[in-house]
Amino acid sequence: MARTPEGVALVRGGLPGELVEAELRPRKNHLEGWVKRLLEAHPERYPKPLPPSADLPLAYRAQLPLKQGLVREVLARIARVDLEPHPIAPSPSYGPEPGLHYRTAAQYALHPLGGLAYRYPGTYDLLRLDGDPLIAKPMEAVFSLLSGWPLGGLEEVALRASLYEGRVLVAFIGGAPGLLKRSARALLQEGVAGVVWAEASPKGRFRGLVRPLGGELSLLEKFGDVLATISVQSFAQVNPKAAGSLYQEAAHLAGSGRKAVELYAGSGVLSLHLAPRFEEVVAVEISHDAVKRGEADRRRMGVENLVFHRDDARVLPQLLPAELVAVNPPRAGLSAEVVRALLEGRPPRILYIACDPATWARDVGRLVRGGYRLVFARPYDFYPFTHHVEVLSLLVLGP
Repeated sequence: MARTPEGVALVRGGLPGELVEAELRPRKNHLEGWVKRLLEAHPERYPKPLPPSADLPLAYRAQLPLKQGLVREVLARIARVDLEPHPIAPSPSYGPEPGLHYRTAAQYALHPLGGLAYRYPGTYDLLRLDGDPLIAKPMEAVFSLLSGWPLGGLEEVALRASLYEGRVLVAFIGGAPGLLKRSARALLQEGVAGVVWAEASPKGRFRGLVRPLGGELSLLEKFGDVLATISVQSFAQVNPKAAGSLYQEAAHLAGSGRKAVELYAGSGVLSLHLAPRFEEVVAVEISHDAVKRGEADRRRMGVENLVFHRDDARVLPQLLPAELVAVNPPRAGLSAEVVRALLEGRPPRILYIACDPATWARDVGRLVRGGYRLVFARPYDFYPFTHHVEVLSLLVLGP
């Protein structure tokens, strides 16, 4: 953040104390932009090139205290809860240098002059890339292939890797699928596991038609104790080792009992971790694709006490009582209806996994004022070199 004669400016890629030249654009109540040229650097600025998505370009050891401090700050200021979070769980290493090569999914625009590019956030401006130090090692060869191929007519390409299998899926986004079959066959010959085409939709990536062009549609990835199905067009955590560690600690915190309910369950990776500890587990998820993948994983693993319920999280009152309710909402946090259902249903334990510390703290404050007690919180770093931080927490009913 910087102050200018025109008002407050939020500068992506700038660090406290730095002097930078930035390109700024007006927003409703502030200016926003990104660093164009670095004039005086932070002493711990990361010295090598990073993509524009890396908005925390610090040496990895210097990133973790900032993320720990953020969770501590929102807990005190927003939730108004006096609890010191447990030490942050850093991202596991995927190579000799910490914080790199953790992403098993990435999306790139096609640069008009050829090659792959990142869009600067909030703009149509492109940065042509020679490489991406954040992507997983199995993706690097595919990145190089796509960077050198003529892919006219496409808007984007998306990649999804499995570290467990060491293979990669590719999606072509935009263009005409019939004209891309030859490129898809060539990728398969080069070792890519599968290729799909996706319609460029104004609703968002993979919100329109998706057609297979060849090869496999899905791979298996290891998240903690679970081998889960992933695909290039579906959501799954991009840092599998970090997510797996969180799921394992979450299952330990959850305890055991007769029934557990998970809201916003996705494909049920957490529910599959809970299944050995509870007589019955109900996973609630609204996405048809996620439920389909979760059901396939449940059958493959032979788990009989897990039931998927395709519905909105507001169905919770119909599924209580339960000893545990686990929630893993999107960045907006819990809706008012879900908070009300929790406070009226009063499950003994609430396991809350969050991807936005501010909305998590807001919800924790509401639950604490409604009779719950926060007994555990730990930040997890799933996204090195970015401001993002996950939180694992447990609330129990009563004083």
